[in-house]
Amino acid sequence: MTAPADHPTAPSTAAAPAHADSPAASDTGHSAPAPHARLAGQVALVTGGAQGIGLGVAERLARDGAHIALHVRKEDDRSAQARRTIEAHGVRCQVFAGDLSDVNRMRAVVAEAQAAFGRLDVLVNNAGLELRADFLDTTEEDYDTVLDVNLKGAFFTAQAFARALRDAGRPGRIIHMSSVHEDLPFPHFTSYCASKGGLRMMMRNMAIELAPLGITVNNVAPGAIRTPINDDLLKQPDKLAALKAQIPLGRMGEPRDVAGAVAFLASPDAAYITGATLVVDGGLLWNYAEQ
Repeated sequence: MTAPADHPTAPSTAAAPAHADSPAASDTGHSAPAPHARLAGQVALVTGGAQGIGLGVAERLARDGAHIALHVRKEDDRSAQARRTIEAHGVRCQVFAGDLSDVNRMRAVVAEAQAAFGRLDVLVNNAGLELRADFLDTTEEDYDTVLDVNLKGAFFTAQAFARALRDAGRPGRIIHMSSVHEDLPFPHFTSYCASKGGLRMMMRNMAIELAPLGITVNNVAPGAIRTPINDDLLKQPDKLAALKAQIPLGRMGEPRDVAGAVAFLASPDAAYITGATLVVDGGLLWNYAEQ
């Protein structure tokens, strides 16, 4: 039901831009965000950022003044357009491609992003996927595909990020993109639910362990969001109407709804929040019956 972002696969070939800590973006042709923007001068690494929720998050953080290290599945026309869209907000953006389930590659992505921008402040572990299969029919390959990206990938990317902050003596924010299905059963998607339930407990443990370093760790749990993953649903009026009937606010969410929650958790306003899940679902979680 939720909209996982694209799952990554190819190594990055992008050249590293010059080091800069300032929000100025003279190479983009666009004016820089105002100096008082709440994330001005910070750098956010967003995984799975080529489309959907990931791109919406990256755009929102850019509007708030953050430079963006944009992780994608592969460098292509879509990732190039995403970069241009983000740079239009007056910040710097560099694309890093890689397979989220490849631990060594993701460690390299974190290192490359830090070298390119000179600092890291925020990690948004957004990339993820889901595969439909009855529990009795789920293969080991299907299970590993989902868990390797949604849980293992998130775990080791966050670990690399936290190590980088520790070594630099910097505080920071880690925000995992979870789902209402960290709590809510989703028949035919047991591996997906297992990954998101695991992500919830991983977040809580990380929050306690990393708090002494000044690193907060939280989840954002979207419900039904209007993204490319839901294209088929959007083309079926009857199913779409049945879903909306279960959402107290009466509509599907938009990527901007989720992005606003992420931006809050990345901001100074959320400095005393850690170990929490912020649900963004229009009330669906407490009013849902599986179709």
